[in-house]
Amino acid sequence: RRQMLAQYGPQISSLERAASSQSVGVPLLIATNAALLGLAVWSGSLHPLAVLALAAFPGSMLSLWQLQILHDVLHGSLYDKKKTKFAGGRLSRKALQDATLFWGSMPSAFGYYLYLKYGHMTHHRSVGDPEKASLAKLFDSDNAEFEDGDVLFVAHRMKLKGDIGPTFNIPPMRKGGKARKLTMSLSHMGFSAWKMMKPVRNVLAFAASFAYERFMLVFNDLVVAISGRNFFFPNKPDQFHRECATYCRCAVATRALLVMLAGWKSLFFLYLSELLWSIPPHPASAMFVTNHGSAIDEDTGSCVPSSSTYAGRLYSLYTLGTNYHVEHHDFPTIPFHKLHLLRQIAPEFYRPGSDDNLLRIMKKAFSQPDYYACMDAARI
Repeated sequence: RRQMLAQYGPQISSLERAASSQSVGVPLLIATNAALLGLAVWSGSLHPLAVLALAAFPGSMLSLWQLQILHDVLHGSLYDKKKTKFAGGRLSRKALQDATLFWGSMPSAFGYYLYLKYGHMTHHRSVGDPEKASLAKLFDSDNAEFEDGDVLFVAHRMKLKGDIGPTFNIPPMRKGGKARKLTMSLSHMGFSAWKMMKPVRNVLAFAASFAYERFMLVFNDLVVAISGRNFFFPNKPDQFHRECATYCRCAVATRALLVMLAGWKSLFFLYLSELLWSIPPHPASAMFVTNHGSAIDEDTGSCVPSSSTYAGRLYSLYTLGTNYHVEHHDFPTIPFHKLHLLRQIAPEFYRPGSDDNLLRIMKKAFSQPDYYACMDAARI
């Protein structure tokens, strides 16, 4: 980053400080969420196999677009960076961004709000840090924010250091009995079933654990909405639980209205749309499962904790720029539709070519799992 700024400071600074995705991202978020809602309602009249096909495309693409645009909100890149007030001065930038993140994450089955609100910005600060990026640390922490939100899903498919979690306090079953602790992890159980050089087996193990955990998140939202607490994170402050409960109550109410209107298959469509883009052989999964590996730089021999997937313009459009992951970590406030310009401005700092083989990328990722983000770089 420092070298790039030293050489190309004016071009890059203009993208960081002035560029926003407002003219593209705001209408696209509205259209994307409207399309997801319309397709969910239509799914209520379809056969489950037709719902599966509809979720595979275009549902999964639209869900990924929703995530990417909300991601720009979080980094302050969606709305005009020159303005501090909106709606005729009645709305501050922070209030507008908070409202967009909250309501823009609906409709959804389990949604992206919790991760984005509490886990993504800390991910940028802690990525690959073995002292922070562990399941036990994340679930046991008393901080409002997750130490690294990406740990929640990379644990299904990558090696991590540290203990597992969450740990639940089980009350005594009878009077005078002893309370006990139960530590369990669906992601760790699924990952434990992997075998080296068995990509099909490993994909199936990943799909099973990931899909089951996502299903449990749908159920957990209902629990949080009723109880007012997220029991997976018992030590977090009351503010965290209040904000979780507020979101879950709104999200569950939206899902309930959708089910009343179009039946259970409407929610099934949303669930599949949010799930499928993460799992092979979906094309988007190639960038998702490899964006924080432990690749070795051939020139320097050092470990590279992030990677991008370059598979042509259509792929970049299909993933709405989420494939430019190295670029995003280099300059997080550049909006999604401008990230590709970094390769044009400073081509010597990024891998050349646009012909990555998506199936080959998936096969490699599920044949020999990496440590997450150079977490064990000293031993690589």
